Amino acid sequence: MNESALRRALLAIAVLGLAVGAGVWRTGYDSIQAGSIWTAATLPVMVALAISILRDFWIGRFGVDAIALVSMSAALLLDQPLAAVVVAIMYAGGTVLEDFARGRAERNLKALTDRSPRVAHRKSTQGTETISVDQVAVGDELLVRAGELLPVDGILLDALASLDESAVTGEPLTERRRAGDMLRSGTLNAGESFSMRASALAEQSTYAAILRMVAAAQTAKAPFIRMADRFALFLLPATLLVAGTAWYASGDPIRALAVLVVATPCPLILAAPVAFIGGVSRAARAGILMKGSAALEALAQVRTAIFDKTGTLTVGGAELIEIDAAPGGDANTLLQLLASLEQASHHVLADSIIRAARGRNLVLSHPCNVHEYRGAGLKGRVDKVSIAAGSRALVLADKPLPRWTESGEKRYRDEPVLRVFVALDGRLAGIFTFGDALRLDAHDTLRNLRSAGITRMVMLTGDDGVAAKRVSALLALDTIVADAMPAEKVAAVEAEKALAPTMMVGDGINDAPALAAATVGVAMGARGASASSEAADVIVLTDRLQPVADAVRIARRTRMIALQSIIAGLALSAAAMAAAAMGQITPVAGALLQEGIDIAVILNALRALGDGRPERA
Repeated sequence: MNESALRRALLAIAVLGLAVGAGVWRTGYDSIQAGSIWTAATLPVMVALAISILRDFWIGRFGVDAIALVSMSAALLLDQPLAAVVVAIMYAGGTVLEDFARGRAERNLKALTDRSPRVAHRKSTQGTETISVDQVAVGDELLVRAGELLPVDGILLDALASLDESAVTGEPLTERRRAGDMLRSGTLNAGESFSMRASALAEQSTYAAILRMVAAAQTAKAPFIRMADRFALFLLPATLLVAGTAWYASGDPIRALAVLVVATPCPLILAAPVAFIGGVSRAARAGILMKGSAALEALAQVRTAIFDKTGTLTVGGAELIEIDAAPGGDANTLLQLLASLEQASHHVLADSIIRAARGRNLVLSHPCNVHEYRGAGLKGRVDKVSIAAGSRALVLADKPLPRWTESGEKRYRDEPVLRVFVALDGRLAGIFTFGDALRLDAHDTLRNLRSAGITRMVMLTGDDGVAAKRVSALLALDTIVADAMPAEKVAAVEAEKALAPTMMVGDGINDAPALAAATVGVAMGARGASASSEAADVIVLTDRLQPVADAVRIARRTRMIALQSIIAGLALSAAAMAAAAMGQITPVAGALLQEGIDIAVILNALRALGDGRPERA
């Protein structure tokens, strides 16, 4: 029998004993018989509790459960079997309530574990065979059927695939992937069957890493919870002192018993763990993986946020920033022609140009007579139009720039951007500017972090000062540190951490030391930088910056709820102890009152599972 089933059995025995004893007492039999039944129903709970206390004491822990054991023992010694069995019901009911609360709080984490990939379909010369995911080797060609989970990380071999990544990233919409894209285990094939090549073993894939972190999240204790455990050491002697004083002042031992009954501090035992697990679970739903309650609590206290630039505040690639079209020209037509031509190119910009065109729903044509000039650009024909695209020297040779280009040339003169000149039928038709563009959600994220209590924002980058200043000018940052090597990044993080709890947000392998040095390291893990993810305390699984602000908000709200629950629960228990010491509460009434406090506190702690925002129509 597992512990959860044992707790339910003990609660059933105590409730049955109370009911049978009450029935005997009501029928007019000797009350001694009813008392014997109540005592018999209390003893199993006492024995189980005593074993639990001894087991915890053996491993160096001493909890406040001892107060419940003392109160039941005192009730039996003072010939108050009814009070004893009610306390037994309240204690056993509290443990069952704790199981329920933990189950609710861990439901999202358990859902991740339950949907772990188990089989894969490996292609071979003999056909396709179904194997365990543990048998997949790097380089194996796998078939993923419609509705199946991707068994391991890999590379898409087919032209297109539709994936539901919500369980991993929290993104509700289906994502489209193209040949050559990286695929992550644990995502769901939401379209037709496709082929992929395994790039990692099962235990090294994304989903396995998530499950390892989930296990850590369920076992690690936050400092806040450990503080509550230490506080429990002082609670038992304090309770005995109040009970003894009440007995001495009144001469009535029943008052001391009532004090013991209402002092069982379930708010201290249950509230913090339930709230913190609920917070970790809520974050997992949003595509934010926290490595345990300690990471969540540390994140709740950060005051300084440090951001890497490339891939964190920016998208980390050459993205289309602006199109300067010649007077009378149309930017979309120009983009459609250029993207059509770039379909024949292997240049790093080609994908960015084609992606920009598809983002505007432009229909691409088939290019012909294409000639590529390595490092300079390419020429060809699209829809009977002669087009040349690339460097100024390739497109214009020695011709001067038209006057309409002057403003753009001046604007980007000292900027770290790439300018692509495009000529149609020998005449300059437009200039495309590419650079490391700011993330679309960067402004909103930094504003939300400010409102969440982050007082200082720093950009820490290995890029040159010109590029750093260009990005900083677009954001409300307090300071920038540029041209920083990994060791200098660590030193900068240490300096900020000495002034206030600090969060470092980064995505690259070179960010790993700085992430480890910060109070809380947050890795942008969507692009698979495993070194930074391993070093971080919090991992954002979706390729957006906004979840960083969401993580801080969830952490702060969770810690506030835990603190509320503990303070309110202990304050109510203290008030009940005072009333019991003055003879205002009987032991039985005290047990019922304490259970009411426990239920209220746990329900409050379960609020950490929610979003904390008003529902929208």
